[in-house]
Amino acid sequence: MTARPLPVRPRFAAVGVRALGAMVLAMVLASCSLLNGEDRSQEAATAKADPSIVASAPEGLEEFYSQEVVWEPCENEFQCARVTVPMDYGNPDGETIQIAALRAPSTGKKTGSLLVNPGGPGASGYDFVKDAAGTHFSQAVRDSYDLVGFDPRGVKRSAPVTCMTDAERDAARAKIYDLETDAGLAEVLADNKATAAQCEEQTGPVLGNIDTVSSAKDVDVLRAVVNDPKLNYLGYSYGTFLGSTYASLFPDNVGRMVLDGALDPSISNEELTSGQARAFEKAIRAYVASCQGQDGCPLSGNVDSGVQQIRDLIAAVQQTPRTAKDGRVVNATMFVSGLITPLYNDQSWPALTQALEAAMTGDVSLMLRLADLGADRSSNGTYTSNSTFAFNAINCLDYPMESDTAAMRAEQQRLMQDSPTFGYFFAYGGTNCVDWPYQSVRTPSPVEYDGGSPIVVIGTTGDPATPVEWASSLRKQLGNAALLTWEGEGHTAYGRSNSCIEDAVDSYLVSGQVPADNTVC
Repeated sequence: MTARPLPVRPRFAAVGVRALGAMVLAMVLASCSLLNGEDRSQEAATAKADPSIVASAPEGLEEFYSQEVVWEPCENEFQCARVTVPMDYGNPDGETIQIAALRAPSTGKKTGSLLVNPGGPGASGYDFVKDAAGTHFSQAVRDSYDLVGFDPRGVKRSAPVTCMTDAERDAARAKIYDLETDAGLAEVLADNKATAAQCEEQTGPVLGNIDTVSSAKDVDVLRAVVNDPKLNYLGYSYGTFLGSTYASLFPDNVGRMVLDGALDPSISNEELTSGQARAFEKAIRAYVASCQGQDGCPLSGNVDSGVQQIRDLIAAVQQTPRTAKDGRVVNATMFVSGLITPLYNDQSWPALTQALEAAMTGDVSLMLRLADLGADRSSNGTYTSNSTFAFNAINCLDYPMESDTAAMRAEQQRLMQDSPTFGYFFAYGGTNCVDWPYQSVRTPSPVEYDGGSPIVVIGTTGDPATPVEWASSLRKQLGNAALLTWEGEGHTAYGRSNSCIEDAVDSYLVSGQVPADNTVC
């Protein structure tokens, strides 16, 4: 095999959720007016703690649950606040951090707040609500709830993981390692060790406290400061892991919870990677079949030959990296990242067709743009989030990772069998955490939930990032839950699927009507 860059690490992110329309060169939602009638968001509001909610606070955390939060007008039509939480819940009297939250006030008779997490780990709920509140949710949901998006600890505005300058990030993405050799593996380990040291130095001690259990405890503080006796929650992708973790920690505090694009908390990092590899292979085949059924598809023959043409193109870039119109060199991993990004949403498949057609004639500029979108890089060279670093830092705490050389090389062979197109680029994930300054704090295991409120779990049959079988597994682990399945392509369902899913979720969120278990839409 020829040399390659760092492994592709698909994110459980909101790429698929945010890209609601056909994506050409951008996957961005246009904001629209959120309020009917009076613009109540322009009034600052102080949330005073309900004594009954404070009384239910875990021992030693009363001051956090009873804090008064001021919601100030922000971002034109919203309200923003910063909520103080312990940096380390094991030492609540120690240092504190702040969680940034953004609220879209309800447009009707409010029944409570709906906390939203769009995925990642590393995606910004603050940005998701700001971008999607006016287009992603039905009027019934908007009338019933204040939508509250927040950046989990370590993400963007909430004690963010900080590691590199934008120029250093560009250089890291462009670097190539020959991981099949001992020298190449040693080089990537040395670079990852140096990056970990940068992250530790620039982020500080909070780097060791951004695990999902800590974030779930933050969610309960957020529930308290918006004065909701029960948590109403919508989590996508990684957000389902955050939600199921919350349910296991605070079963009596669960209200109406929707977990869409479910992650199975019982599987190891290696099982997770293998599942994704198979699901992305399935997704690229679905894309090729769709492409070949339309005029102008650059992939000839049947699905097998079309997929092989994509593999040949990847191999050509792997052998000889290409130069984009902006002068940047596109290596194979950047090229594969560009391929993966539009697979999160079938409405974005036309953009992939354009990028492939151009690449087959030698122009990789569109594929680079897709890769940049997945990495949150703007065309001016600035990165708009720290999602890449947060993703790695949170995963290193949440998952023990196999870093033995022989084991990683054996895993590569299995991944290449699971996914002949992408498996090669998913391997060697263990190199990311072997020299991380903090050890993992969690052992994957089935989630336990004994709460009285039923939870709705959603899976999508063609989901490339969270395979549909994970939703079935999570539903079984939760016990008191109902499973919805969308027969569709892309990552997650609610907000981008069909009226069957939309109506079922809206009825549950608005009126508490639990959909029939094992409903297929």
